[in-house]
Amino acid sequence: MIERQSIPDVWTYTPRRFGDERGWFSETFNARALSEMLGDVAFVQDNQSLSAAKGTLRGMHFQVPPKAQDKLVRVLRGAVLDVAVDIRRASPTFGQWLAVHLSAENGRQLFVPKGFAHGFLTLEPNTEVLYKVSEYYSREDERGLAWDDPAIGIDWSLPPESLVIAERDRQFPRLAQLESFF
Repeated sequence: MIERQSIPDVWTYTPRRFGDERGWFSETFNARALSEMLGDVAFVQDNQSLSAAKGTLRGMHFQVPPKAQDKLVRVLRGAVLDVAVDIRRASPTFGQWLAVHLSAENGRQLFVPKGFAHGFLTLEPNTEVLYKVSEYYSREDERGLAWDDPAIGIDWSLPPESLVIAERDRQFPRLAQLESFF
């Protein structure tokens, strides 16, 4: 099932699960089934992360053109609050964010297009996240957005002092200081 989200170009996909006494089977990605929504997006790399602690915040990350990435994010174990922020200057939803609960249990996936900063907060310990990207990782083209920018106002659902955040992710600029990449 595909559901459009409140910001255009962002959508969720929940693949069907076929269950029996053994458990379930799911086709988690099918380019043909998603072709209308994906358009010319072709995924070239899968990334997987493990976050040991509940309350681990990874984000808000993106790559700039020509190495910008579309992402299709899902959770293999545990649960996250997955967040996308529109950083496309000409967009009517510039600076707006949306959050989706993704979990191993619900099987939901979030498509985050180029022009969005992306991050997630783990809601359970030992959470594993897998995401497909449409461009290879490029350290030179990697950027970030402040996870706690009050002008954006993301509700992370946990108190800031309880979050586990890499020092690098604490140093990203606020939206007002962000260069115009998109």
